[in-house]
Amino acid sequence: MNVLLSVAFVITWSSGFIGAKLGAGSASAVTLLMWRFLPLALALLAAAALARHIRRRRHPRDGPGRTLSARTVGRQAVIGLLSQSGYLLTVYWAIQLGVSSGTTALIDGTQPLVAGALLGPLLGQYVTRSQWLGLLLGLAGVALVTTADAHSGTSTDVAWWAYLVPFLGMLSLVAATFLERRARADVPPMTALTLHSTVSAAVFSALALATGDALPPATAEFWTAVTWLVVLSTFGGYGLYWLLLRRSGVTAVNTLMFLMAPVTAVWGALMFGEPFGLQTAFGLAVVIASVQVVRRGERRPERRVSLTPGPARPSGASAFLGELTRARRVMRGGR
Repeated sequence: MNVLLSVAFVITWSSGFIGAKLGAGSASAVTLLMWRFLPLALALLAAAALARHIRRRRHPRDGPGRTLSARTVGRQAVIGLLSQSGYLLTVYWAIQLGVSSGTTALIDGTQPLVAGALLGPLLGQYVTRSQWLGLLLGLAGVALVTTADAHSGTSTDVAWWAYLVPFLGMLSLVAATFLERRARADVPPMTALTLHSTVSAAVFSALALATGDALPPATAEFWTAVTWLVVLSTFGGYGLYWLLLRRSGVTAVNTLMFLMAPVTAVWGALMFGEPFGLQTAFGLAVVIASVQVVRRGERRPERRVSLTPGPARPSGASAFLGELTRARRVMRGGR
């Protein structure tokens, strides 16, 4: 059963990049994101109000229940801006600029490596030489795939700076990871998702209204993309994420995350004719190998140098996998 659920999870999570590609030709990124998040936020707010009403009716003596402080809500709003609004806007924009869905997914997939190498020192954790080597190896794989994409016949008209846009989104999510890790208040995942989706709906609606892109196109292609993103990416990917997290644990789920880039690359090649040659395949293999290098760095600890004072803390892959998981819990309601 876990194998089938894992396959379904990889497919539905990867579908987010394909859905973004589907909608790129019919509307701007802000239009697509507005109509993805606006109905989702309204549905989540309605569900939260209904759950609160039912709880009050069943337990009238329990009082209003736990409420979040203004500081906690403000922090969660910033996390939502980074992990959903900033991250997804760059992903959708990059695909709209012509960057292939597979390349965008690959850059997105380097988050654990960057989080492990760069967030570790910021959080007072330790990073081994092997883990730094894994990061450099992963970045080399990204460079191979990116150059293959840039020099392919289908991407010759893509500006060079368009390939930097997904990196901005990845760094936005890493920043959200750091903020969420530093948060003292433990916010329930569904509450965080509701807050982040509401913030994203407000941001994308404001951007769409300001640019005159709020009116959705009356085309089947656009609404197919929106339905694809809500059903497959949000409810499918995000729902299976939580189910597998409970059944299999953090490490197993985050291992599956590294399958998103090759699955998306093959999917994009079959569905949209995106480039997938020998260099692309080799680059993907290099990135997957870099993950193993990072994990071996944890299993065989080397001499470590702390970049911040204080007692020793959890190191390596276990630390940054935990950080990534916490970020995934609060990001954009799934792919």
